[in-house]
Amino acid sequence: MLTRKSERRPERARLFDAAVDEASTKDEASTKLDRRTFLKRSGVTAGALAAVGELALHSVRKAEAGPPPSVGATVTTRKNVCTHCSVGCSVIAKVANGVWIGQEPDYDSPINRGSHCCKGAAVRDDVLNERRLRYPVKLVNGQWTRISWQTAIDEIGDKLLDIRQKAGPDSVYWLGSAKFTNEAAYLNRKLAAFWGTNNSDHQARICHSTTVTGVANTWGYGAMTNSYNDIRNAKTILLMGGNPAEAHPVSLQHILEGKELNRANMIVVDPRMTRTAAHATEYVRVRPGTHIATIYGMLWHIFENGWEDKEFLAQRVYGLDEVRKQVAKWPPKEVERVTGLPEAQVRHVAELFAKQRPSTLIWAMGQTQFTTGTANVRASCLLLLATGNMGVPGAGANIFRGHTNVQGATDLGLDVTSLPLYYGLAEEAWRHWCRVWEVDYDWMKSRFPDKKLMETPGIPSTRWFDATLLPTNQVSQPNPVQAMFIMGHGVNTITRMPEAVKGIEKLELLVVCDPYPTAWSVLSERKNGTYLLPACTSFEMEGSRTNSNRSLQWGEKIVDPVFESKNDYDTMYLFARKFGFADLMFKNIKVENGAVSAEDILREINRGGWSTGYCGQSPERLKAHMRNQHKFDLVTLRAPKDDPEVGGDYYGLPWPCWGTPEYRHPGTPILYNTNLPVKEGGGTFRARFGVERVVKRKVMENGQEVEREDHDNLLAEGSYSVGSEIKDGYPEFTLGVLKKLGWDKDLTAQEREVIERINPADPDKVSWSTDLSGGIQRVAIEHGCSPYGNAKARMIAWNLPDPVPVHREPIYTPRPDLVADYPTLPDAKQFRVPNIGFSVQKAAVDRAISKQFPLILSSGRLVEYEGGGEETRSNRWLAELKQHMYVEINPADAAERGIVDGGWVWVTGAENSSRARMKAMVTERVGKGVAWMPFHFAGWYEGANLRAKYPAGADPIVLGESVNTLTTYGYDPATGMQEPKATLCQIRAA
Repeated sequence: MLTRKSERRPERARLFDAAVDEASTKDEASTKLDRRTFLKRSGVTAGALAAVGELALHSVRKAEAGPPPSVGATVTTRKNVCTHCSVGCSVIAKVANGVWIGQEPDYDSPINRGSHCCKGAAVRDDVLNERRLRYPVKLVNGQWTRISWQTAIDEIGDKLLDIRQKAGPDSVYWLGSAKFTNEAAYLNRKLAAFWGTNNSDHQARICHSTTVTGVANTWGYGAMTNSYNDIRNAKTILLMGGNPAEAHPVSLQHILEGKELNRANMIVVDPRMTRTAAHATEYVRVRPGTHIATIYGMLWHIFENGWEDKEFLAQRVYGLDEVRKQVAKWPPKEVERVTGLPEAQVRHVAELFAKQRPSTLIWAMGQTQFTTGTANVRASCLLLLATGNMGVPGAGANIFRGHTNVQGATDLGLDVTSLPLYYGLAEEAWRHWCRVWEVDYDWMKSRFPDKKLMETPGIPSTRWFDATLLPTNQVSQPNPVQAMFIMGHGVNTITRMPEAVKGIEKLELLVVCDPYPTAWSVLSERKNGTYLLPACTSFEMEGSRTNSNRSLQWGEKIVDPVFESKNDYDTMYLFARKFGFADLMFKNIKVENGAVSAEDILREINRGGWSTGYCGQSPERLKAHMRNQHKFDLVTLRAPKDDPEVGGDYYGLPWPCWGTPEYRHPGTPILYNTNLPVKEGGGTFRARFGVERVVKRKVMENGQEVEREDHDNLLAEGSYSVGSEIKDGYPEFTLGVLKKLGWDKDLTAQEREVIERINPADPDKVSWSTDLSGGIQRVAIEHGCSPYGNAKARMIAWNLPDPVPVHREPIYTPRPDLVADYPTLPDAKQFRVPNIGFSVQKAAVDRAISKQFPLILSSGRLVEYEGGGEETRSNRWLAELKQHMYVEINPADAAERGIVDGGWVWVTGAENSSRARMKAMVTERVGKGVAWMPFHFAGWYEGANLRAKYPAGADPIVLGESVNTLTTYGYDPATGMQEPKATLCQIRAA
């Protein structure tokens, strides 16, 4: 069923012509190897690259390795982190005379243990690649024209300031990157704040914004609860909406060793028979968009048979009765009607998950990318809570994030709903960060059109073009978006690309700062007003990144930025200086000869990052971890307690890492684990929703129905961390709480002084998350308590559109007969723009769209490429492996349409008369009625080859149509998440 490419019709790749061989053999006698010489030897000449740009894909040749260093050259090793997925594999680089000459995986890393996937093995080419953008360029009458950095800064800066003056700060959109380091992500959000807007976002919007919202609203924090390594402890591994064999390949070693060594059940629930599913002990093929129905089908059997963890639910969970009522609506016949799954299979999977514990639930974008994305995630949380699979090794929500630092970039505030580290946008949050930044709050407020907009979430990246195209009276800000400033984010990963093309053409200014030009530069017919700025990769700068399991790793700068590229810190400093607020913005960050200190940025994060425990991971501690990787246990991730440098630490100091760096908290490897003291990495569920909930219920009294006001307890009952002096639930800690307990006397005089300075009028209100001294955290932990309190997890999230998850059909459903029973939510304005999903769904049903477009279209990752693919499709090693965009179609569907394997087809979408031309892969990976595409391609648009529109020599080696040319309307109401995993299409032979 699973077909390797090598078993299909042979297509040997030829990447470079004979000029490469000639270039790589010249000057062999040279005794010194500088960067320019090395690039000439191991890369290609500009002329050769131009020629390659004109070659058909079938004429590409296998790439050759570069030469060894010259005799006598000193070779040093430097360590960084792979820039692709979120696993966090370490890369060891060999450097001679400032040139990266070789790489190897890090055998000491407890994460990748000497292994790489094909992308990780090819990262050196991301630095040496001659297809990178070499110098700043701008469009002048449709032609790319070279300019200097100073000219670029001046022209772009003047235009942005002009737009700000005429239309307001919200008319400029700052789109950041999951490729940023933590420090660059934080700086980018800080730049947007100083500019005066919350229109600041990044890739998490389109991958795991629903995870963050759903998980955080259940038990406190929006992140993976356990770790890749901890999956080795599981007895049942349930993957629902993830394909780590291709998306997170190195993580699979932990999953498979858990499966083999633990003899664990490995169950994969997926519409597609993926490479991950090939390893499963049980594969469950499900209809896309029916996650909640599937989960409720499992819970129906769990509750019916009494398999739930009753003690865990009584002590640590709130809202079970309401969930039971919802689950009761999903008996086996209804589950089968909606999902297609037979009762016996659902019951079997439910029994394994509930009984053969610990059980872990793994997901990625197969759960999140729906209009019900937040509710999907919440349903997964309900399953974990019902079975007591939380807060212990081998269990938990193992959420596999996408890009290398999408977790860290989310944490550090590249989100339209929050300032760094999930403080939100309320006045208290702004005042906190203004104290950290040593900036006057009133000055910061003056940067915004008004206080209301300062505290209002911005426009999600999924809707930026709507905020450009919609009439002004439909966008809840002074003026539409008129300029986009993009650093490291593709356009082809966002749905409804035909609308994005119109949005690009309407912008007054488009700025793209990236190592590669990206599809932003070629999609539209713009002739002027577009600037491309060359950014360096994360290998050419230093900084930290946070992998999916919340561990931070410090990356050394391997080489200086190549060509005329700049690192993100320095670029943002140059613009801050142009805007006139660099002195304020970099007040506590060292800038020496224009070079910004990454270490100082992390120290500023530490000074403000109390809410999420980003306060203890100093640069010095992270560097010590990288030096001592071999000392950390493979499964627990802990170092021996007697080690002089990293004693007792968990690898990467996974957040929360409480207190100041000097306090030396070890990090938290498993969230909400009450079996460990808080000081040793344990914790409770977070008390972020108050201590009680007032609920009005109708009850019978004396034969009459009356309304009664109940005060439901939200704090844990009889559950607490090992070593806690409070043997029950408790609220968040403030100075006032410390006083009531008599623990305030444990504060030092210096800590008390800082607390009183934060709120002189009422210091008792200063909390664990706003105390800049760290004293409140320290004292709470010394008494065995979690600083954020000890609460119950919420099965009811009363602040979300669906407090208890409800199955709702996709906007473009193949089952219009189910829409009356399971409609999407009503139209509403969300995130400053209208969400008209209900109207779109109704129109699709009324027009019988599912008959015209009878195939479900879904999308996902390939092992060879990453994200929008601009970098990886430009990599000569990877381009050989996957040369064509394609659509997977079931043999029965192909036969009905006269489609042959490897033949060209037209795929048409349900909106905008969209269409895309690509090859067909006829395969039983997908079931009948389902089609699947990878989402990494760009450079073709509706049948047109756009290669000639790229700057000369900077076009990716492999081009192809984007699946998002075909994807359609649909947004999660809580987050603005798009719905690319379940739309409709039609396929015909070309």
